Amino acid sequence: MPALRADADEIRTLFSRAMSDMYRVEVPQYGTLMELVNDTNRETLRQHEELGASLERSDELERLNVERHGAVRLGRADELFDMRRVFAVMGMHPVGYYDLSVAGVPVHATAFRPINDAALRRNPFRVFTSLLRLDLIEDETLRAQAERILGERRIFTPRALELVNIFETEGHLTVAQAEEFVREALDTFRWHSEATVSLEVYKRLHDTHRLIADVVSFRGPHINHLTPRTLDIGAVQAGMPRRGIAPKAVIEGPPRRDCPILLRQTSFKALEEPMLFRQANATKVAGTHTARFGEIEQRGAALTPKGRELYDRLLASVRQAGATARDYDTELADQFKAFPDDWSKLRSQGLAFFRYLATQAGIEACRRHAPPSSLEDLVSAGFLHYDPIVYEDFLPVSAAGIFQSNLGADQQQNYAARSNRTAFEAALGAKVYDEMELYARAERDSLEQALVQLGSPHLARHAMA
Repeated sequence: MPALRADADEIRTLFSRAMSDMYRVEVPQYGTLMELVNDTNRETLRQHEELGASLERSDELERLNVERHGAVRLGRADELFDMRRVFAVMGMHPVGYYDLSVAGVPVHATAFRPINDAALRRNPFRVFTSLLRLDLIEDETLRAQAERILGERRIFTPRALELVNIFETEGHLTVAQAEEFVREALDTFRWHSEATVSLEVYKRLHDTHRLIADVVSFRGPHINHLTPRTLDIGAVQAGMPRRGIAPKAVIEGPPRRDCPILLRQTSFKALEEPMLFRQANATKVAGTHTARFGEIEQRGAALTPKGRELYDRLLASVRQAGATARDYDTELADQFKAFPDDWSKLRSQGLAFFRYLATQAGIEACRRHAPPSSLEDLVSAGFLHYDPIVYEDFLPVSAAGIFQSNLGADQQQNYAARSNRTAFEAALGAKVYDEMELYARAERDSLEQALVQLGSPHLARHAMA
């Protein structure tokens, strides 16, 4: 009798749960944060029945409590290449290219995540994965030393890579192999309380940039945060101090809205953790390292290219105004009055992506009579319902802002923006998916399916032209 196979969604769920359990032990405040988020979500759903109905229609209610994103930072091109292979076993693929050098962070990145609706509904676990850009280290001696140190480490266990090879050869893993794979892969993301460098070298790396020290000084890319999803980030931000958690000063992303868009996120400050550093005489010396923090996110609608251009322009105007943390929320809300806060306007103006659903009343009406001849008439007649498509990705400016605010706003490098997507994809060994194309496809597929149910398939081509 053949061994039972584990599908990618099952492996991803096993891994994300194991990661969450591990991080809860390593960072106890993460457990406190999870309790606060769960309490907030229950209260928000109790107060807003329509929100719950919308989440249920789009099959997002069940995924809410398992939803997480994490972040890791890699040091070498081959580490990124193998990380892509490891995540592929879990049905996670590289989506988007992020150049964080524009925000003074010497990395570029992608997000590994599921890419189809069914997989996202099962478990939307995603990992923001950065690759250190050694070319941005101006000190040639330090750059060469960092490259040599990174060259001596192996971040994956031999067995983890053996199981990846089996997956790539056979096209699947058995249930037993999947469980072993999760245990082996998890080892890559563990925290290590001993550095692989001396305190002197660590300080030189740290003085160049804190992130460089974090990537180069350890034998593996410890997970630096896990992020649950909340339905009301403002309530979580206000609730953190009552649970002994100090939040950052401002929430990154758009202001609070009736119709949430893209991504809002906040966090508590990174922990200063005890560390042992190597010495030349084989002894150890005590020090500290700051890397891991807790983050919370509230996800809104995915924006179209037109909507994203408006968002970027309004956010840039807020940053250019130079508002202090105390005045930032007021300035942000004022600028974003120019962004419609109504689902019908967001849809009619082509600012956000939506998922369409044929209503039962529409299906029955179209069985008796010819359906309306336009998409807008179908919507206004109540034959088509629409819900916003959840934004599954990241905001590069927000990601960098979270990092800077947690690791110290006093250290703001001014790297020239030198985007190098070609080099990143060469290291990755694959092209990254275009997130806009994924959202557009999800919208188009839902509309086509709904129009077929209404007996109007010809409208789909016209509506999406």
